[in-house]
Amino acid sequence: MRTAPARRIAAAVAVVSVVALGTAACGGTTKKSGADGSSAPAAAPTASADPSASVKKGLTIAYLPKAVNNPYFTISDGGGKKVVEAAGSTYKEVGTSSGTDTAGQVSYVNTLTQQQVDAIAVSAQDPGALCTALNQARKNGVKVVTYDSDTKAGCRDVFVSQAGSEDLGRTEVQLIAQQIGNKGQIAILSAAQTATNQNTWIGFMKDELKKPEYKDIQLVKVAYGNDDAQQSFQQTQGLLQQYPNLKGIISPTTVGIKAAAQYLSGSKYKGKVRLTGLGTPNDMRAYVTDGTVQSFELWDPAKLGALAAHTAIALASGQISGAPGQTYTAGDMGSFTIGQDSTVVLGKPTGFDKSNIGQYDF
Repeated sequence: MRTAPARRIAAAVAVVSVVALGTAACGGTTKKSGADGSSAPAAAPTASADPSASVKKGLTIAYLPKAVNNPYFTISDGGGKKVVEAAGSTYKEVGTSSGTDTAGQVSYVNTLTQQQVDAIAVSAQDPGALCTALNQARKNGVKVVTYDSDTKAGCRDVFVSQAGSEDLGRTEVQLIAQQIGNKGQIAILSAAQTATNQNTWIGFMKDELKKPEYKDIQLVKVAYGNDDAQQSFQQTQGLLQQYPNLKGIISPTTVGIKAAAQYLSGSKYKGKVRLTGLGTPNDMRAYVTDGTVQSFELWDPAKLGALAAHTAIALASGQISGAPGQTYTAGDMGSFTIGQDSTVVLGKPTGFDKSNIGQYDF
């Protein structure tokens, strides 16, 4: 790693003090904190950047997923690792084993700031809990990219979104509606209650359900499995016990949909209660083959992780600052333009069913 300027060393000392305070970074207010406990936003991205600047080598790019033992993040972060190492830089991954340990994520951000990494790619467990730590990192020259799940817009440089949030939320409803004949009770099996991406998608699902064509569909409950296989399995069981007339479940989380499919496949509800959501082909192939699941969708998580890496490198190299309207090249993935709220969208999700699931391996 490169030798840091004196000002960054001095700033890092301040971060050590933050860590020493234990939970102060999690919820307490500081001299520069807002009323909600988050720090005052770092400066908004400006148009100051050099798109013709060469890609820097020898950078250190750190990935901080929601949970390091989640197969989805193993795939996505693996995609990032390939890009980082091919660019002549150092990749590292850190994180907790729980998808709800926000204090743990804060601690890792503080540690990475002390280590003076060049960029952090983080999938936020909570939209606001990381703000103080992330803005401290940014003040110390660390570029911050969120991917998969965003934090507040003022707490990062760019958000790499897997797909348009509205498209995802609405297509999930469309899929389940087709499968249950536009009639009956449905439930949603989400991840954590604080997950930014999940809540955004669910908001669009609820809005889609207001349309006249879905007047005979009733959303009876949103359950939370916390991206834990056992909890998601138990939540599925609980939903079916509580709502014996349930016709369908939407699970917009790879852990949740797999756990729900596992329960349904061995129960009397197989083929009777429809399940859709977001899953990986490798996780869901057996359940599509045996008729437990008709169809579901997802983007390629490896490409999401790769785009996060390209974005982090472009930021650290000075090619972009994160300002809307800036364009950069992401290797063989092509060029991307930063949109509103400094967001970059990977692309539309892919639908999977018996006709095409055998063509994919991730």
